Amino acid sequence: MDYYDRLLGGMVASLLLGFAAGQHAAVDVYYGLFGGALVATLFLWDAVVRNPPAPATDPRHAAAAVVWHSGLVIYLVTLL
Repeated sequence: MDYYDRLLGGMVASLLLGFAAGQHAAVDVYYGLFGGALVATLFLWDAVVRNPPAPATDPRHAAAAVVWHSGLVIYLVTLL
């Protein structure tokens, strides 16, 4: 397994754990998924900012970060 494969696995696992936490009676599904998405964002940050697979000057680098965080913010706004 490559470094980025493990990061992708961590993202999937955190989203699944967030969903599993949302199945508990005390936690709403949306909040569980949001928590999992926050943890997945940490993995994404590590892959895109700390150890990018492409040079930092590549415009796709910034576009991937903007799209991910925009989606996360939109999801947060729909929760509230």
